[in-house]
Amino acid sequence: MKTVLIVLMSTMVLVGCNSQDKENTILAKDLQSAIAEFENDLTKDLSSNVSISGVIVSEKEIIWSKAFGISDTEAQVKADTTIIYRTGSISKSFTAFLMMLLVEEGTIKLNDPVEKYFPEIKKLKGYSDSTIITFKQLAAHTSGLIREPNLKNAATGPISDWEDKILESIPKTNFKYKPDERFSYSNIGYGILGLAISRAANKPFMDLVEEKIFEPLNMENSYFVVPENKMSKLSKGLARGSLGTFDREKPKREHKGRGYKVPNGGIYSTPNDLAKFMLCNMGLSKKLLSKENMTLMQKSQSPGDKTPSYGLGFGIQQDSLLTVIGHGGMVAGYMAALSFDKEKSNGVILMRNYSGGEPNIMALSLNLLKALNELN
Repeated sequence: MKTVLIVLMSTMVLVGCNSQDKENTILAKDLQSAIAEFENDLTKDLSSNVSISGVIVSEKEIIWSKAFGISDTEAQVKADTTIIYRTGSISKSFTAFLMMLLVEEGTIKLNDPVEKYFPEIKKLKGYSDSTIITFKQLAAHTSGLIREPNLKNAATGPISDWEDKILESIPKTNFKYKPDERFSYSNIGYGILGLAISRAANKPFMDLVEEKIFEPLNMENSYFVVPENKMSKLSKGLARGSLGTFDREKPKREHKGRGYKVPNGGIYSTPNDLAKFMLCNMGLSKKLLSKENMTLMQKSQSPGDKTPSYGLGFGIQQDSLLTVIGHGGMVAGYMAALSFDKEKSNGVILMRNYSGGEPNIMALSLNLLKALNELN
């Protein structure tokens, strides 16, 4: 188990007896207490044969980075902060971010009809002049499309064939609502979005993400396909089996490909690497997008008052205390959560190699952000 990495401002060390020194010392103790409580909640129900890794950021720094448990039960490999996990639907945030980069470049416009670049979308069941879909609607989950295509084995097959699976899925996909009628989460919608982006830019989708996001942000441990020399760092996923058992085989199969689910669930990463993407979206690191477009991504695009709040690739949770931006992800054998409070410049990322059971990493992330919010 890695030791805790805590980077605290030098002013938090007691150097004198003035009121500012005392205030900073109290703040440091309160911060340490909040993190200690977070660690306790994270590990108290943790099984001995699984792992969780995470980071906490404040301002522009990672103030805590730690891993717990076993990342590979077969080889008995202890987790550390370099272990790689699947991000699941956090991949959608990257797809939407890529879309906004193309908007800034002038390659596409948010309200362009997708059919302009990807005419195969017209093969959707029920597609007509009254159901024309835009890039923005796909990214905001307001296209009205069903969650999954009605195609057998749509989510299986090698990663090299993901585009073919999208094309096969389109005639098997119908509308649940009219476009812009309401929020309706759609995995196939994001699959279509990724392929449409690729068509518009005339470059493979995975290459675009790597060149325009991973490389500029120095995300050196983020992949769509984990390289052979990094396989020893890949956590071995444990999916829920019957009667409380773990299924190791399904996560193994999905490493070879998940059919059409590349733009909506294909990224592998580490918490430290995801922190670079999160800091970028918090406006605290290298600026790839304009402030205006980052704000648009993090503003609710969901119609009506009773629908979940979702921007462009990010969920939005708001209460009287704070507004939390982020995304969760869950696939066979893995679960991840990325959450940040942009106003107070705090963020947390948690990743684990099992997809069921305690602790609830989404709830713990929210609780920690609330605690940090009160400290600021």
